Amino acid sequence: MAITVVGSVAYDSIETPAGRKDRCLGGAATYFSLGASFFTDVRVIAVVGEDFGPEQEAVFQARAIDTRGIERAAGKSFFWEGSYLDNLNEAKTHTTDLNVFASFNPKIPEAYRDSEFLFLANIDPVLQRRVREQMPGVRLVAGDTMNYWIKDHRPALLQMLKGLDILLINDTEARMLAANNNLVQAARGILSLGPHTLIVKHGEYGATAFFSGRSFPQDAKSPHHAFRAPALPLEEVVDPTGAGDSFAGGFFGYLASQPELTPAVFRRAMFYGSVMGSYACERFGTERLQQLSRKEIDERFIVFRELTHLD
Repeated sequence: MAITVVGSVAYDSIETPAGRKDRCLGGAATYFSLGASFFTDVRVIAVVGEDFGPEQEAVFQARAIDTRGIERAAGKSFFWEGSYLDNLNEAKTHTTDLNVFASFNPKIPEAYRDSEFLFLANIDPVLQRRVREQMPGVRLVAGDTMNYWIKDHRPALLQMLKGLDILLINDTEARMLAANNNLVQAARGILSLGPHTLIVKHGEYGATAFFSGRSFPQDAKSPHHAFRAPALPLEEVVDPTGAGDSFAGGFFGYLASQPELTPAVFRRAMFYGSVMGSYACERFGTERLQQLSRKEIDERFIVFRELTHLD
């Protein structure tokens, strides 16, 4: 079952305690699509500039990711420069050049319209809503956002949330969106805005899923309120930049690979999300995801599962 993802394909320059890497391939749609491609077919909608060449295209082709939705435009691709020298859990932004991304108007190829799953990566909520409305037949829609859209574009964001089934954000963003510092109460407020499931990412501390009564209507007699997935304690974190988007790719990619969306499937998806996020941190940019195998993913899934076993 194919996933269409809409978001950024970009270049990043990153500095961490492990070193520095200039102009590595990044962007939310890139990390997401690589993470999800180990589980199901992925189709990308994005825009890149003239600096996106065969070498970058080959990264997607190696994972059989459909790039017919990547528009080529005159100019340079989206570029971000940041560092994690003070805190590995929080990036310090030095430069953001939107370049061709500033005029991004997502175009959905006809071949993508039979996609059963749609992921709206972190872009303008007006664009997210526009894409959602053009794909009314999808089975499941998930999306991401960030503090900028929550703070300065709240009306548009609230309209977009009405079209989501699943929202993935971090704990700071969840509290900001709900205007409530109690995460459980914040989750309840967010679930009333449209999504039936909320995934809250806690960085190196894992992620929590909050469910509403609409998450599993076929199993309404057995309430499922929340589920916590751990993060793997890593000996060295090289670059956390794409961890959240890789988590989303693993999580949503696993969901799309399953014939039925049950509570057990969601729990396993959370673990696979954590697996992909942990691998993304081991190298700069997408380097580790490019070298990864499904065997390694399943082996680490077992490690994650053992972290939570009492017996």
